[in-house]
Amino acid sequence: MAKKRIVALTGAGISAESGIATFRDANGLWEGHDVMEVASPQGWRKNPELVLDFYNQRRKNAHSVQPNAGHQILAELEQDFDVKIITQNVDDLHERAGSSDVIHLHGKLFESRSTLDPKLIYPITGWQLNLGDKCERGSQLRPNIVWFGEPVPLMEQAMEETMRADIFLVVGTSLVVYPAAGLVDLVPDEAPIMVVDPNLPYVRQRPQLHLFEEKASTGMRKVQALLQEKYL
Repeated sequence: MAKKRIVALTGAGISAESGIATFRDANGLWEGHDVMEVASPQGWRKNPELVLDFYNQRRKNAHSVQPNAGHQILAELEQDFDVKIITQNVDDLHERAGSSDVIHLHGKLFESRSTLDPKLIYPITGWQLNLGDKCERGSQLRPNIVWFGEPVPLMEQAMEETMRADIFLVVGTSLVVYPAAGLVDLVPDEAPIMVVDPNLPYVRQRPQLHLFEEKASTGMRKVQALLQEKYL
């Protein structure tokens, strides 16, 4: 029998438990910076050195943390289910936990790309990307991150995966950042939706809506038990 397809949309909340700062706090700042200074094309043009340093610090922090139980349980689900993760996070904690199929909607922290040709993408092995680091065509490298005002290249793929889900999980995301937040509206009517977050986001009422008002590491354990009970 074919494995059930689980599609999981994850956000900053799942990585926050590992010690990675959530995208922005209540006053709209990200690690003390206006988000438009460090996460927009305008910010990059105005002060590329600030932007590079900001992501260098994010990378340095990401190197020092480990996946938590929320990441690990999602990876464990691959033993019994066909699991596709759509993440708003730019860290690599899902991969380090063992997940094999991850769509990074907002880019990858440990990659750089050419400012001349966006198809030229390079891994960042350490944590530093500096002014003067250039692509093979001689242009400055930038973080391979989707900034405000930029298109989300993998959105169409994420939409297609969502529409094919047998089960849809929402883990650690407030469902306020679009277009990612709109994915939940594409879940097939017959597919259960399971939401895990200490501050539950709004999801319209529907049959088989399961809400777990807790952090990912404990909530995902309950989701795993429910999945095993109902589908295995």
